[in-house]
Amino acid sequence: MLKPIYDEAKTRTLKCVESLSHEFSGLRTGKVSSKIIESVKIDYFGTATPLNGIGSIATPDANTIVITPWDKSLVKEIEKAIQIANIGVNPSNNGASVILAFPPMTQEQRKETAKRAKAMAEKAKVAVRNVRQETNNKVKKMEKDKAITEDESKRAHDEVQKIVDDAIASIDGHLLDKEASILKI
Repeated sequence: MLKPIYDEAKTRTLKCVESLSHEFSGLRTGKVSSKIIESVKIDYFGTATPLNGIGSIATPDANTIVITPWDKSLVKEIEKAIQIANIGVNPSNNGASVILAFPPMTQEQRKETAKRAKAMAEKAKVAVRNVRQETNNKVKKMEKDKAITEDESKRAHDEVQKIVDDAIASIDGHLLDKEASILKI
């Protein structure tokens, strides 16, 4: 009777961790990643299309991203979309591709990015705690409705706490890894 509740709590906490992982992928570390421009979209035949859908994206070195569209007439559109997205660098083009040359991160920028990562992790922990609260409320309601005994309710609360503790430990692990990669020079 309680297994579906546990399964739902595990699924929801796992989604919180996965969401954090996805958010972390957009943060800049010592090496630029194409994930930085993942959210940039251009109007391609009336459809908002991500850059990886209209060309190839390469990172030839630690500070450069090169976007080469399959249709060369899109170079100006890509340039304009990146300027509007305000990702912290001005694009340039060589007629065939758009080049984003990121300056190396300063120590201050690294610390600021690490601070943003901590804030993202804290937001994920709050989401996990909200899952715990909602799950515990369901268990309390089941106990109140006499669907489960008081002992079962206590065991259910303990099991939910274990699920939450595992998710928070995972979040902390992701944060430590991300901070290390951000602060590494």
